Amino acid sequence: MKKIGFLSFGHWMPSPQSGTRSAGDSLLQSIDLAVAAEELGADGAYFRVHHFARQLASPFPLLAAVGARTSRIEIGTAVIDMRYENPLYMAEDAGAADLIAGGRLQLGISRGSPEQVIDGWRYFGYEPGEGQSDADMGRRHAEVLLDVLKGEGFAQPNPRPMFPNPPGLLRLEPYSEGLRERIWWGAGSNATAVWAAKLGMNLQSSTLKDDETGEAFHIQQAKQIRAYRDAWKEAGHDRAPRVSVSRSIFAIVNDMDRAYFGHSKDEDSIGYLDANTRAIFGRSYAAEPDALVEELRKDEAIAEADTLLLTVPNQLGVEYNAHVIEAILKHVAPALGWR
Repeated sequence: MKKIGFLSFGHWMPSPQSGTRSAGDSLLQSIDLAVAAEELGADGAYFRVHHFARQLASPFPLLAAVGARTSRIEIGTAVIDMRYENPLYMAEDAGAADLIAGGRLQLGISRGSPEQVIDGWRYFGYEPGEGQSDADMGRRHAEVLLDVLKGEGFAQPNPRPMFPNPPGLLRLEPYSEGLRERIWWGAGSNATAVWAAKLGMNLQSSTLKDDETGEAFHIQQAKQIRAYRDAWKEAGHDRAPRVSVSRSIFAIVNDMDRAYFGHSKDEDSIGYLDANTRAIFGRSYAAEPDALVEELRKDEAIAEADTLLLTVPNQLGVEYNAHVIEAILKHVAPALGWR
């Protein structure tokens, strides 16, 4: 069995060819797609966060709205760039969204990837400490978030407060019990996957990672997952970890699917995230269901993961994206034993 959800970047542009022509369109359609996915039997609605871009940015109003409109589906991010975040304020927002959703929040965080502007986190008021990189700063913000999500008191109470305080040091409110165990780390390398395991975070691995061995993407990603699980076991955590991978997968079942995706012949590609980081980008999958099933059987990383996030072309509209999700759930998942 495998949990299957969707991952939306929430792209929008003021173009007649786009089904999402404004930020409002993107947000409202994201809510509608989550509702539709729940009705279809999908397990998760996840959203990517990019700043300074015509995409989804501040996730918590959206997560809270989705939580209020749904009742079963997991709601998450993949991922929030921690270089931009105040971890204490974020803990309050996350606690509120999780309580609204009844404990269904699955919060994916990361040190981030190259963004639309140079050092965008500086505009948000953040600066790495002396001798630290921006990646170090992002991981430090994550560690603070994990610490305050434990729900333990750490702040000295005012002896003359406006309202009565409970005894002892104060914690952040609202506190949502169990959220600390539903934090995921988006790892781009084997080393950061191991780091996440030691801290007790679940693992999110996307469609790109550092090219560390020169092998096919799915093989490198599977090795990353195994290294993560080995580190988790060595750390001695008392619960089982979760692992998600994301993929662009399209089952071609009608003429519209064929027009959009029938001519794609994707394969892994190599690029550079910055001057020093060579990355491998995983292929997409698009074929008629029988052929698609056979191709997906060979993907070692999907086999290793317990959760699969389907990246959706959100600018094609809610109805078509619901069809994309339904086609996988109906024509592909049962044949692979995912359902």
